[in-house]
Order: sequence, then C-alpha cells, then structure tokens
Amino acid sequence: MKSTLFLLFCLLCTFGAQKSQAQTLLWYEKPANIWEEALPIGNGRSGAMVFGQTSKERIQLNEDSLWPGGPDDWGLAEGKPEDLEFIRQLILQGENKKADSLLVAKFSRKSITRSHQTLGDLWLDLGHEQVSNYKRELDLDRALVKVSYKVDGYDFFQKVFSSATDQAIVIRLESKHPKGINGKIRLSRPEDDGYPTVTVQTTSNQTLQMDGEITQRRGQIDSKPYPILHGVKFQTIAFIENVSGKTFQKGDHIEVEGVEVITIKLLTNTSYYHHDFHRKTQEQLQNIKHQTFEELEQRHIKDYQSLFHRVKFALEDPNPLDIPTDARIQAVKEGKTDLYLESLLFDFGRYLLISSSRPGTLPANLQGLWNRHIEAPWNADYHLNINLQMNYWPAEVSNLSEVHEPLFDYMDQLILSGKKTAQGTYGMRGAALAHGSDIWHMTFLQAAQAYWGSWLGAGGWMMQHFWERYLFTKDNGFLEKRFLPAMEEVAAFYLDWLVPYPEDGKWVSSPSTSPENSFINTKGESVASTMGAAMDQQIIAEVFDNYIKACEILDKNPPLLAEVKEKRKNLRSGLRIGKDGRLLEWDQEYEEPEKGHRHMSHLYAFHPGSAITKSKTPELFDAVKNTLDYRLAHGGAGTGWSRAWLINFAARLQDGEMAHEHVKKLIEISLYPNLFDAHPPFQIDGNFGYTAGVAEMLLQSHDGIIHLLPAIPKEWKSGSITGLKARGNYTLELYWADGKLISASIFSALGGTAKVKYKDTLMEVELGKGEKFEFEIQ
Repeated sequence: MKSTLFLLFCLLCTFGAQKSQAQTLLWYEKPANIWEEALPIGNGRSGAMVFGQTSKERIQLNEDSLWPGGPDDWGLAEGKPEDLEFIRQLILQGENKKADSLLVAKFSRKSITRSHQTLGDLWLDLGHEQVSNYKRELDLDRALVKVSYKVDGYDFFQKVFSSATDQAIVIRLESKHPKGINGKIRLSRPEDDGYPTVTVQTTSNQTLQMDGEITQRRGQIDSKPYPILHGVKFQTIAFIENVSGKTFQKGDHIEVEGVEVITIKLLTNTSYYHHDFHRKTQEQLQNIKHQTFEELEQRHIKDYQSLFHRVKFALEDPNPLDIPTDARIQAVKEGKTDLYLESLLFDFGRYLLISSSRPGTLPANLQGLWNRHIEAPWNADYHLNINLQMNYWPAEVSNLSEVHEPLFDYMDQLILSGKKTAQGTYGMRGAALAHGSDIWHMTFLQAAQAYWGSWLGAGGWMMQHFWERYLFTKDNGFLEKRFLPAMEEVAAFYLDWLVPYPEDGKWVSSPSTSPENSFINTKGESVASTMGAAMDQQIIAEVFDNYIKACEILDKNPPLLAEVKEKRKNLRSGLRIGKDGRLLEWDQEYEEPEKGHRHMSHLYAFHPGSAITKSKTPELFDAVKNTLDYRLAHGGAGTGWSRAWLINFAARLQDGEMAHEHVKKLIEISLYPNLFDAHPPFQIDGNFGYTAGVAEMLLQSHDGIIHLLPAIPKEWKSGSITGLKARGNYTLELYWADGKLISASIFSALGGTAKVKYKDTLMEVELGKGEKFEFEIQ
C-alpha cells in the first residue's frame, strides 16, 4: 500500500533548522579518586583508565587477552548420555530437586575462578600538590582524555588516547612552568596472592619495559582450589621522548628533570596474538618511534571518527555543557530530567563499543576491556545468557557492523569446542554451548547451582546475532560462509536434544531451565529443571525458522533441512498465556519464589526476538505487557543490564513514556560518575543495552516495517538522529520538533522496496541501489 497523505517528496531535504551537534564531553572539576571515576580509552585490544591525578597520576592499563591458563587445562564434566537420561526420568517423575542436584553433579564443573586480568599501571610521579583551574574531560568525538590545571600559576596539560591504527597508547605531558616537568615514570602490576607477577626494568634513558605471565594462584574449578601457574605471556614497553630537559635510567623507573614536553608511546603485545610477541612490539615501536604526537593523534582521530561519526544524536538542550558530568548525574538523582545526559549516554555506549571491540580483537567481555582486578567479579568473562549478547545489541542498528566481527570470530571457536562437548558429554551431533565461557572457549556447564548455570540455550541466542547481521546487511556471502555452517551445528544439537513432552508428544528441551530463575514445583520445592521452559522453546523455534529461511534464500537443500522442518512442525510452543494473562515462563503455570526477577527470559520472542509483534500477534503482545507490569509491580528490573532491557521492552511496546521512565531510572540508580554501568559492581552490558534501547525508541524494523519514532517520549520534544540502520541495509535520518516528525530521509545501499510507517500512516518507497528518498511532513 502506498500513501503520501502526510508526505511531500522533495529532491533535497529542506529542514534547515537542525541544530549543530553539541560537543560530546564528559567533564569534571576534580581528579578521579576511585576507579569508577576514571575515564576509559581503548583501541579494541588495549585500553586504559585515566585518573587525572596531579601528584601521582595513575593510568591503569588493560589488554583483552590477559588470561591465565590455556585451552587444554580442563576436560569435560564427567556426565554421560545415560546420566542425562536418568535426569530426564527424574523430571518426568516430578523429582525436580533431585534432577537439579544430579545435573550439577554430573554435567557441571561448578564454580570456576579463571579471570581476565589487569595489565597493570603506568605511574607519573609529578608531585603537583597545590593546583588550580583543574579540568578533566573525555572527548567522545575524538576519543581523547584531556587534563589541564595550573601549578604555581603555570599551565599544565595532559592528553591521552589509544590508537587502533598504531596499536599504541599515547600520552603527552606539557608544562609551561619555568622548571618544567620533574619526577618519575614507573610501571607496575598487582601481585597474584602475594607473588610478583612482572619484572620491570629500564633498557635505556628512554625505555621502560615490563614483562610477565598471567597466573591465578587462587584459581578454582569444581568449586575447589586449583592454582593456575601459567597463562598468556606479555610485554609492555613505554618509550619516552622529551623536549628540553633530561631523562635518566634508574633501575626500574625513569626520572625526568626540567622537561617542557614529554611524549610516552606505550605498546603491549601478548603470546595469545603473536608467537614472537617481543618482536611484534619492536616492529610497532619502530613504526611510531619517529612519528610526532600530532601525527599519531591525527591518524587516531581519523580512524575513530570513521566509525563514531556515522551516527549523530541530539536532543534540544539550551546549555549542554553548563555543569560537570558527575553533578548532572546527581541532579537526576534529585529528580531533574537531563536531556543532554540522556543523549551523551547513548554516544558513550557507541564510544565504548568502538573502543573495546575491533576486527581482529576479542569481543567485549563483562567489563568490555577495562578491568583493574587480578580476580574480577564473575571473572570478567563471557556470560552467554544475555550479557555478551547485550554488549552487541547496538552494533548493527548504530551503524557499527565491523565491530560486530569479534563476536562472530569468537562464536566460530565456541562452535568447535561445543562440538566436543556435544559428542563427548551428551553423545549428540552439533555443538552444545553453555551459559558461560572465557578466552579458552570452554563449553561445559559451570554452575554450583542448577538455577543459575545449567542452561543450554546459548548457542541459539548467539546465532541470532549472525541472523541479525544478515538482516541488516543483506550480505548473502556472510549468510552462506559464516551463518549457515555455524547454524547447522547449533540446529543439529537441538535436533538431538529434544524429547517428546508427555502430555502431547510435542518436542521439548529437557532438562530445561530459565536463566537464573526458579519455580515452585508440586512438592513446594524451589527448583530450576523442567521440560520445555519458554525461553528454550522460543530460541529453538527461532533457530529452526532462521535455518529454513537461510536455506531458502541460498537455494540450498542440505540433509539437515528435512529433519529441521519436521521437528519444527511439532515443536511445543514457548508462547503460552497463563490464566492471569501473562506469558508462561515454564511448561506449566507454577508459583514463583521471586516474582520480580531481574531476568525476563520468557519474553525473548518479543525482544530481542521478533516472533511477538503488535500487528501480527496482538494477544501475545498484550501478554507481554501484563508480564512486565507484574514483574515491575513486584520490584522487577532493578539495576544495570536489567533496567537497560526494560528500556528495550518498553520501546518495543511503543510506549515512549515507559521507556523514558526507565531511561531516567537507569541514570538515577545505575551509573557511576564516569558513566560506567553500575550493576553493581561495574558491568558494561548496561551501557550497551541503554544505547540499543534509545535506538529502539527512535527506529524499529524487526517486523518488516520501518517504524519512525515509534516510542518517542514527550520530554524529547525536539531533536535529530542521523545514520541509524534499519534491516534491509537502509540508513535513516530523522528530525522532529514539538514532538512530531518534520523531516526524514532513507538511503538504500542495495535498492528495494521499503515499507515506512509513522504513527498510523504506512507508505512504500521504491529505491534503486544507492538512492536516497527525502521527505517532509506537512
């Protein structure tokens, strides 16, 4: 259906009232006293947290591959197919508690401590005690941290960035003081349970070197101590250049005296990425040794802005930079609405994703890249029951398809590991993926209790990211070479995993859990294991459906296809409505011990899935609303990623006021002063989930229609968003004022027919390859 009732086609967009993009700055009037106040930089692989201290500056360093152990340290759990069959029989007999216990005993390696770790710290002992005119800022537009203040009335400047182009962290210090810069430059790393972890030495008046190997002396597996005394080896070199003054080699540090300008070029390489990582560091150092700071900075900014500038978001705010960022957060806690902070946090999520995930690196972990610990919370690993996936929710819609690549590379390795687990543990085809993993791609269960770690839906959920990449790009090469091989392994496992449900003979997952939640069984016990929990059924349905669609698109008929089609026809639905109008989370209508649980797993088919939509499944859509209302009435959502998920849910409900309520709530209760997500402790998924949620408020395309401003709140009265992507490889620009869309454009990279909807009016737009359609609302 074509409609131009509200549209005036024009050759050029004439919306001339668009405000220029406000500066995207986090800024503060004092140094960071704690890590959660420091400012992050990163190039995908190496990063840092800049404190901006004046007397003893701390730049805490990170590299994404610093893990203890190796890929062959631990074998599979002891469970065998006959143990699985016994557990299934226990569930059929109503012995869920025994099934939970045996599932952990036989198929889990229980609690594990094997953590991503800090690289250490660069210390700049400057001795600036009495300072004035202090300012510290993170410029999201240029990915730079700047610190400025006066010492004895003379200006001092510091600038720090992490370059993906040159694989280096670069620091510049400049003083206008007649005595110049005086002090020490040091490298250090925390001990591992009382044992030194590095050696630090100076190799010249300009070179500071730190060498080490990652260990985990307080490691554990099977909930028992398991010291890990080997791991990734690394080397860090800080090359120091000075203008005027002198530098002195002093054992494990370098002293500077009377220097006007210092440039520090810091490089790190590891045995994970390079067999001869020492040589790699020297090659990189030679490449940048004679490059000026300005040259390195310009290359860094050009590379970074090629990604960051793709999307620009602005909300009307008369004074976007009038008060420091920490004061802005405090004002929101006191009830103020801050539109600039809301848009800044959206940009911050994009900044963090670009900074912690680049082609060729590891994917962003639970803390992205920024981790100060030897033993991090939850190991700063990869949790596949929402956290890792949420990290990448913004990737496609915010026009950052390249930074999605590390997730696909990681998944390819998980598939290889998962095939060993599927065959060796369960006696099944395909690849079995559990809820947690790390750099070494383990795929066995790791849970001391069944309710939080005995879930096997991870493979299917991860495959959704492959499918979404295809939907956004329409890249048939990716579909054939990356999606289909991985999906065949995931689908094959689920085909073997399914068993008949006793009541109707339909196929269900068993044992099946709903991530980190439990129910009250007929014996009054709080248990986790059942048959056909809603999320498992929804994910498996999605896997089968997307596999079938991919085969149709590619005109392929692999041997697995007929089996997938047959079992899909008789798969028990994970979309069942209870007597009170809510979606059921398990196979039956059980009581819940935690009615406001933070996970909303049984709403997977609504978001991030797309099986439930307002137009196609209105009864299920209403059931989603009832489910969310019930959870929230009982204290649901809470902090961090859970609150971010609520923003996305509300956006999909096309309820702008509800979405904005959760936007404000996330800022009020889930932000540290540096805008990191406070779960607490810090987890980066809430930052990424927020950015994805804001994008969902402004543009949706999951149901085959491009919805413009589907969930815009009243307080977002005027604004603009450019560069957002819609499925079908469309790029959108939207401008609105007084709460109404006034101008928009849609660009098609491939050509096609786009269905575009604003409020109640739907139109079809025919576009050729590389063509742009622009219109105004009259």
